[in-house]
Amino acid sequence: MKTVLCFGDSLTWGYDAETGLRHDFADRWPNVLARALGDDVCVVTDGLNGRTTAFDDHTVMSDRNGARTLPTALGAHQPLDLVVLMLGTNDLKRHTGGGRVFESRQGMERLVEIIQTFPYQRGYAVPKILIVAPPHFRETTEPDFALLFGHGVEESQHFRSACTKVAEEYGCAVFDASEVCETTPLDGIHLDAAHTRALGEALVEPVKALLGETA
Repeated sequence: MKTVLCFGDSLTWGYDAETGLRHDFADRWPNVLARALGDDVCVVTDGLNGRTTAFDDHTVMSDRNGARTLPTALGAHQPLDLVVLMLGTNDLKRHTGGGRVFESRQGMERLVEIIQTFPYQRGYAVPKILIVAPPHFRETTEPDFALLFGHGVEESQHFRSACTKVAEEYGCAVFDASEVCETTPLDGIHLDAAHTRALGEALVEPVKALLGETA
């Protein structure tokens, strides 16, 4: 049995912009991935609405700082063969990551460092890492999301290059979500059911390849 940890934000949790609730279980991309990988792979979903790579957000009770909560997830779910990181969207809020992909890249570097240096139990290997660059933002008429993320529509175009740079520097794999899915105009940052399914389907082969390397 191999284990994959999907560590992300509301895109991983499965936020549905139409209802404000959660996509059906079968539609969320980690579960689409799990079905395709079969019974020999356990896919663990750790998605939290509003999670950042490494920045505080004191507007809510839950701890949204990924760098602070990732070690607990690693310890809880070890042994791990692969960690899929899909974060960065919420770093573009001005009150968290400053609204720039530059800071988000630094946060992603910190997450990768945590995974690669975490004190796993003796006998457990360091997992491989797949960085998924978040999908590009788009314009929206939803007032709250327009205020939070509207300035990031152009900035979000740089997620791919930033994530690629981190992957090359730290020896990780990288995948650009914008190659296979588009955000919904309902709020400009989330995925509808069809596109979250598409992301899960697109990640099957990259994940299989990475798991095969650990065999």
